[in-house]
Amino acid sequence: MKWQRGHKSAYVDDRRGQRAGGGGRVGGRLGLAGTVVAIILYLIFGRDVTGLLGAVGDPTAGGGGPASSNNAGSGAPTSPEEAETVEFVNFVHDDIQGAWQKIFTAKGETYEPATLVLFTDEVRSACGIQGAAVGPFYCGADHNAYIDLGFYRDLKQRFGAPGDFAQAYVLAHEIGHHIQAITGVSAANHRRKQAEPGRKNEFSIRQELQADCYAGVWGFSAAKRGLLEVGDVEEGLGAAAAIGDDRLQRQATGKVSPESWTHGASAQRVKWFRRGLDSGDMSQCDTFSIPERSL
Repeated sequence: MKWQRGHKSAYVDDRRGQRAGGGGRVGGRLGLAGTVVAIILYLIFGRDVTGLLGAVGDPTAGGGGPASSNNAGSGAPTSPEEAETVEFVNFVHDDIQGAWQKIFTAKGETYEPATLVLFTDEVRSACGIQGAAVGPFYCGADHNAYIDLGFYRDLKQRFGAPGDFAQAYVLAHEIGHHIQAITGVSAANHRRKQAEPGRKNEFSIRQELQADCYAGVWGFSAAKRGLLEVGDVEEGLGAAAAIGDDRLQRQATGKVSPESWTHGASAQRVKWFRRGLDSGDMSQCDTFSIPERSL
């Protein structure tokens, strides 16, 4: 993927090296072992691995404050590789939001930017204190996306999804949840879950697949502007497949239990990411009005 080095975003809050309680340095990352624990918790309790936390879509959740940047204030030790990754996510985060701003403007609507929070090990959000093992997530209560950059190492080594466009897909998926929050989709889905608790997992899957499609809409824009290189699309599709519920379950336990899915199968995630990539049209991402068998 082509990107601008040295880019700094006004919508990236770098909290690496800070304790969730505020200030100070934190200990070692949870890393691969923590990710495995997260997968097991997800399989047993239905806990989210890649990020949609309980407060997302809560109609009582408050909006986020003004965006802030703390790019120069991190106390975390930074390797050359991580420093480059920080620059990469600064560029990609702004590019994703710039694409959505154009989409909203074309419809005569105003886009409300989200802040991306970088953290190490654990972070305090309006959705509570969360550890790195939950993976990247979006908090609807503060309209922030969160990521421990160590997840990218796990994505490559544990889940077999390398490449910079795979990393970009992860960010675009979380901003897809932001689009859902500011357009009212998340709140509407929260009400569906309350009204029909027996279909809670199905509604979660529909929301996750729509976020995948929205990630593809950004990918379409990036391709149109010449940012994608040979192999990038395959990297993104590989990442979508890598974190499908069926693949995660098979990897963790050797068995697949569709009744406990909350994000969708690998084939479903690839399908909806591809749909956004091919169309570039957010109206093609309506996962809520089709039969479950067609997801």
